Amino acid sequence: MVAFSAFDLVGSLPEILLLGLASLVLVVDVFLPPKARAVTYLLSLIGLLCVAVALISLPSHPVIAYSGLFVVDGVAIFLKLAALMSTAAVMVYSKDYLAARGLLKGEYFVLMLFALLGIFVMSSARHLLTMYMGIELLALSQYALVAFDRDSGVAAESAMKYFVLGAIASGLMLYGISILYGVSATLDLHQLALLLKAPGQAPIGVLFGLAFLVAGIAFKLGLVPFHMWVPDVYQGAPTSVSIFLGSAPKFAYFALAFRVLAEGLAPVSAAWQQLLVVLCVLSLVFANIVAVAQTNLKRLLAYSTISNIGFMILGIIAATPLGYASALFYISSYVLLSLGAFAMILLLSRPGFEADRIDDFKGLAQKSPWFAWMMLFLMVSTAGVPPFIGFFAKLYVIQAILTEGMTALAILAVVTSVIGAFYYLRIIKVMFFDEPMDQAPIQANASVKLLLSLNALASLGVGIFNTPLWNTIVECFH
Repeated sequence: MVAFSAFDLVGSLPEILLLGLASLVLVVDVFLPPKARAVTYLLSLIGLLCVAVALISLPSHPVIAYSGLFVVDGVAIFLKLAALMSTAAVMVYSKDYLAARGLLKGEYFVLMLFALLGIFVMSSARHLLTMYMGIELLALSQYALVAFDRDSGVAAESAMKYFVLGAIASGLMLYGISILYGVSATLDLHQLALLLKAPGQAPIGVLFGLAFLVAGIAFKLGLVPFHMWVPDVYQGAPTSVSIFLGSAPKFAYFALAFRVLAEGLAPVSAAWQQLLVVLCVLSLVFANIVAVAQTNLKRLLAYSTISNIGFMILGIIAATPLGYASALFYISSYVLLSLGAFAMILLLSRPGFEADRIDDFKGLAQKSPWFAWMMLFLMVSTAGVPPFIGFFAKLYVIQAILTEGMTALAILAVVTSVIGAFYYLRIIKVMFFDEPMDQAPIQANASVKLLLSLNALASLGVGIFNTPLWNTIVECFH
């Protein structure tokens, strides 16, 4: 019989509550009439608030639970809180979009809660099997979400492509895990790090397994050349799903890279740094150049995601506490901006009109000056213009790699940022200097407009007053 201690249950209380919430929403939805689907929406938000309270109440000192399978530390708590807030924002943004298309169903919220549970598990994984369980829980939920609109052939095609490539990535990771286990006889990331610190060169099997693990991680992150699923899935999925794909799961993938590479495989950092440098350079160059030619905004944001994940990986490559902190600050900033950008598409959409082309934003300043300025804030922040948060996110990453003497990577990051600024500024030009294609009013409720406004204004406010957030993240790595 397996016995759980009080520390185990306390440390995993947010996960237990989240699992209970997902199960409760699933059961309640069965008995609701179609016109009362808003109940599952409200229940999900109230439940997430309770989970957030449980997260904030966790002990400040690290807690190792379930015989070393699970860890609760500053990094885990920050990632979970950030992912939870992102998921709650996605639910608020998506409700009207789903209702207008007959897609407001309990399954949407259940799948999102299970995906969030996968993010929680990945954030606290201290064992490779725990990490893999979290990866698959998140991935399976995402596959179903992409195919959520069963009447859309494009969504079904995107989901199948995502599923097939995701299965290949999972196979690569499992193969790499099995090789590491064969060489070290352990899947515990802490024990693995201790074994690899032993005198002598790392066994060739460790490097071989590392290559497969990095390939799997690169797919999950969407790094070139493992990026082929990102543009098609972002464009093919309903926008209410694309906004989720571009936000909360990014924290899980940071956890994947940090826990496996920076913690478990830290003694062989020289090997995975070389692999990540190649992937990072390809992602920064390829994604920014291809994004210039895009006319579909969701597809452009997909290539922007690839580029920004490449920028985040620069912090991981530094392989120092400062580098990891800069990477987490960067991904937090990016998720804030990505939420706002996709929310603008949702705001302008209406039944029969998706507003997912750049031309659909023509003349927005004439139709709605306020939201044109909000979109401008989001775009210039993503481009890295001071004093917006995107500028400081890039600055901290560049400082981290310069500290380690990686001058060439820093120069490349600056050059590709300049290229990226072009396609962000093109959206601003379309909004303020082109004539509108139609005069249809914006159909969105007050809660969406308020949250989007706060989202965009935060890109400026948090940028100007970024020190508290930066200090909080730095403390997580000490």
